[in-house]
Amino acid sequence: MKEKTTEKASELQLSAFDQEALDYHSKGKPGKIEITSSKPCSTEKALSLAYSPGVAVPCKVIAKDPAKVYDYTSKGNLVAVISNGTAVLGLGNIGPLASKPVMEGKGILFKQFAGIDVFDIELKTNSTPELIAAIKALEPTFGGINLEDIKAPECFEVEETLKKEMNIPVFHDDQHGTAIVSGAALLNACHITKRKLEDIRLVVNGAGASAIACSNIFISLGVRRENLIMCDTQGVIYKGRKDGMNKYKEAFAVTTEARNLMEALRGADVFVGLSAAGALTPEMLKEMAKDPIIFAMANPDPEIEPAKAKAIRNDAIVATGRSDFPNQVNNVLGFPSIFRGALDTRSTQINEEMKLAAVHALAMLAREEVPDRVSDSYGGQSFKFGREYLIPKPFDPRVLLKVAPAVAKAAMDSGVATKQITDWNAYRDRLEAIQGPSKVFIRSAMHKVHRNIAANGGQLPKIVFPEGSSTKILKALRTLVEEGICQPILLGYPERIHEKMEKMDLLGALKHIQIIHPSNHPKYKAYSQELYDRRARKGVNYREAERLMADPNYFASMMVQTGDADGMVTGASQNYGDSVRPILHTIGVSKESVPAGLNLVLLEDKFLLMADTTVNINPSAEQCAIIALQAARIAEYFGVAPRVAMLSYSNFSGADGTPAKMKKAAELVRAYRPDIPVDGDMQADTAVNPDIVQRIFPFCNLKEGANILIFPNLESSNICYKLLQQIGKVEVIGPFLMGVRRSANVLQRTTTVDAIINSVVLTTLEAQFIKDALKNRK
Repeated sequence: MKEKTTEKASELQLSAFDQEALDYHSKGKPGKIEITSSKPCSTEKALSLAYSPGVAVPCKVIAKDPAKVYDYTSKGNLVAVISNGTAVLGLGNIGPLASKPVMEGKGILFKQFAGIDVFDIELKTNSTPELIAAIKALEPTFGGINLEDIKAPECFEVEETLKKEMNIPVFHDDQHGTAIVSGAALLNACHITKRKLEDIRLVVNGAGASAIACSNIFISLGVRRENLIMCDTQGVIYKGRKDGMNKYKEAFAVTTEARNLMEALRGADVFVGLSAAGALTPEMLKEMAKDPIIFAMANPDPEIEPAKAKAIRNDAIVATGRSDFPNQVNNVLGFPSIFRGALDTRSTQINEEMKLAAVHALAMLAREEVPDRVSDSYGGQSFKFGREYLIPKPFDPRVLLKVAPAVAKAAMDSGVATKQITDWNAYRDRLEAIQGPSKVFIRSAMHKVHRNIAANGGQLPKIVFPEGSSTKILKALRTLVEEGICQPILLGYPERIHEKMEKMDLLGALKHIQIIHPSNHPKYKAYSQELYDRRARKGVNYREAERLMADPNYFASMMVQTGDADGMVTGASQNYGDSVRPILHTIGVSKESVPAGLNLVLLEDKFLLMADTTVNINPSAEQCAIIALQAARIAEYFGVAPRVAMLSYSNFSGADGTPAKMKKAAELVRAYRPDIPVDGDMQADTAVNPDIVQRIFPFCNLKEGANILIFPNLESSNICYKLLQQIGKVEVIGPFLMGVRRSANVLQRTTTVDAIINSVVLTTLEAQFIKDALKNRK
């Protein structure tokens, strides 16, 4: 296959990138999509439920009540991406067959950004009535229709007719997707340049589907129709013009003396290009008003390149359709989340109110601080609202969480929703679940934290952060404060931390946070004495205790130990050993406990706990048993019945060395907690795969598979969790420190802002649990 592709590439004189694109589409399975079953179908019984005879039951129910189709089929999450290939990207009329890679790609974007399933459908017809009839006949199959790459003016008639005659959303993304995203960019460009939309003069170059949709949405946002001039290849569209006109262009004909683009742009505030490369000349740009707003959206090459525009007018704000320039007007910011909101309310259409809701949601999101995970997706680039960042980036996961609810609410308010959303917090949780299991897990943990806070009279747990000037810690705190998770306490020099907050635009959000310099704190001497009393017989004199107490990690540990803080999180900028040692020396280990690292491995429908991943190099059988019991209590706290596997390189051999140790550990757990299913020694695949147990080891106690994996040594556990983090199709959270008397956790130096947030949420939850347990003992 590769030889043929290379030969073709040579004939066509393709670039290296072109060849890479061909290889991407041809290697392995040709194309980019496949269909997978959402239900298990590997047994005769499952097959009888999936098809005959079981499938007849939902058929009968739906025949009696058509609305039940949403309960028993995928219709409610299925969109058709439909094209006849008459206006594909910058390729023109290449026909339905050649357009298929684009439609497959569109389907991937729906799935990637909003969890929506797609069938791409390429129709071999240029007849508008045939196109309408074919699409209309698909209504029983799909929850929505996305029209793609159908040329103007036929696309207008197709969409208008289908919207009237179908009871599911029909959306021509080439028109409305571009309009919605550019509308958000226009709102923000005017905000930055202190313009009012009703006062601006705007010129649209192009009169195709996108240009007309953009113009309509600009008018809906407040631009006066008489202040908008549209141009096509024949010049300005003015009242009385006869040549090259149609009813769609006629709607934008204005009374003006201008007859060409140059004349139209004199004194104009905004240029919106949906035309051709080079259409905006330096001379035209010079004629525009102060702080000109340039949306050069022709693809693949814009009407003017940003660098060239800035060289002529350094006061210009420039957006394009290109990802390699700032301010990319990318439709993926719109259509996935818009359809998500429409499908979730079972809307009969996507109306103007829903489009405007998406515009405003995108515009407001761009004004918020951009999280690190977005910067990481773009090679560490920093983004901040302004002339170079008018609209969010496509890989910002907050787009779905902001736009879909806004669209859903607009659908309900405007009367096109047939299903109401009543619990918006639960809806947000569902949207987060689309973005991965860690979102679900952490959001459920946040809910537990909030319930505990409410039960304690609204008192937020105090969590202390020794690395008070850490950039990552400060960024994480913004989210934690906004979510109402904890009352943070930062350690460090107050003036330096405030200065850093100011540089990061966080001073407003974090101004009420307590900042402590350890050696200036009133309890510094008392804490030093306490440390001396604890460590005097371990080689620590009073002067050494004072020196250690100036270390933020020791000071934070003592705050937690004495009850002046409920928990601590450290390690974002230090090695693990230096961070964990003060905790063990100050807070200490709980009675009959073992300090150990725990990681959570999150799968789509369950989680696994892995230990010990950070502390004990070669734990004994007794230590492995205690570590397992500690992990079991954590599983129980999350409402999961623990099932423990003691891992080894063999299955139930009990051979000398590791197998014997892990076998003994399993026996000890069984003796301590006979109610917990536990077995070992056993291999990892046996532990997590019930089929192996049933076929080969029917005597094994773990009939449903283990959810707690105890490793025989630090090497195996640490290697395993770090490999899973990098190459596994799972999400790994942690490590977390088990066995200490109070809530204290140590991060990895490679941690991210998201990982810090996760750690703090679980640390807070643990602090609440420990506090309640201590109260109950009293």
